[in-house]
Amino acid sequence: MELYTKRWIEGHREEFDDWKFSAFTYFKEMIEDNENPYPCIPGKLGFHNDTLRFGFAGDPQDDESSNQLGILLKQYSEVSRDTGKYTSLVVLFDSRLIAPQEASVDKFQSLFWTLINKVHELDEKPWPGHIPKDPHNSEWEFCFNGEPYFAFCATPAHSVRKSRHFPYFLIAFQPRWVFDEINAETAFGKKLKKAIRKRLLSYDGIEAHPALKWYGEQDNYEWEQYFLSDDDSSLSKCPFTALKNKWKGIRS
Repeated sequence: MELYTKRWIEGHREEFDDWKFSAFTYFKEMIEDNENPYPCIPGKLGFHNDTLRFGFAGDPQDDESSNQLGILLKQYSEVSRDTGKYTSLVVLFDSRLIAPQEASVDKFQSLFWTLINKVHELDEKPWPGHIPKDPHNSEWEFCFNGEPYFAFCATPAHSVRKSRHFPYFLIAFQPRWVFDEINAETAFGKKLKKAIRKRLLSYDGIEAHPALKWYGEQDNYEWEQYFLSDDDSSLSKCPFTALKNKWKGIRS
């Protein structure tokens, strides 16, 4: 398992399977589209400045893919602070074997939380002391290898929220420290939020999901933003806690 820069991928086309280069090319075209600008401005800046890191994993239905994701996330956590200001890890999965009739938003939501929980089980470092362990705390964030991350999932099944649509199953991880200068307490953060919301409305053609709020706000729960439904609904309970407790009971 390796991490790649966009420059390296572009210069080594022959070393990638067709689906991998296809997924990267779609991502590149989506991010670089100036006529229909992608809403995530930090993501566009990160791609332009080559501070994003890319990884590829197998079928998200397979257990081996959670191991691959854990390896990639651990590698990334050890280099992320050296990559640049607007960095993220973008993991592209080989989701071609998921039958079209089964590829619903709910199906991918289940796959996403299963992967997140299995990766958590692989974490060799303790949960950071300054991050609450309860996802229903407004300051909770998913952590791995001692680093808090905001996670983002896009799927082939999303059609209404186009900003969450991607032809391959995709999970991106953005370190929490990236948001130090872009939060509700800074003038730059407020300006950036306004610009992103404006682009999001134009890109999706509908109002932003009600779960999209600022980290730390009392009514904000980060886990709700990781995987957005195509409508305005949210799960009543975080699957991270539910699945973790379920597996704990099975092992005991």
